[in-house]
Amino acid sequence: MMNKLDSMYMTEALKEARKAFDGDEVPVGAVIVYDGKIIARAHNQIKLLKDPTAHAEMIAITQAASYLANERLIKTAIYVTIEPCSMCAGALVLARVGRLVYGADDPKTGACGSVFNITDNKELNHRIKVEKGVLGKECALLLKEFFSTKRRGRLVA
Repeated sequence: MMNKLDSMYMTEALKEARKAFDGDEVPVGAVIVYDGKIIARAHNQIKLLKDPTAHAEMIAITQAASYLANERLIKTAIYVTIEPCSMCAGALVLARVGRLVYGADDPKTGACGSVFNITDNKELNHRIKVEKGVLGKECALLLKEFFSTKRRGRLVA
């Protein structure tokens, strides 16, 4: 069940996703919250940085670790507009993030239940509480708009 705080923080993640959209990146945004405060904000910057690991979650993890001066992000929550991929889900587990809240499912590469379930794998040394579907329609719509614009662009060119 979505609460007001989850909705508020996901709205902030959506603002980040729109920055990615405006920069011609796949529109994914993330914020990390600690003790009721946003300590990291990021969006996909793969093309900009020419870095396949420059996903919103990865950049946000680095920012949060720097803010906390700790590689362990215990007692943090991350809000992401789409279900994290295997790379990002693995990094969230290694960082010991306490809670993951995401908007849209990713049936092609999602690693929090859709394709894999890295965040709740008993073989790993940490599991993350996952809440999905928070502002899911809004998150999915932004992705759909991005990819339909891309397809239209290819048809016109």
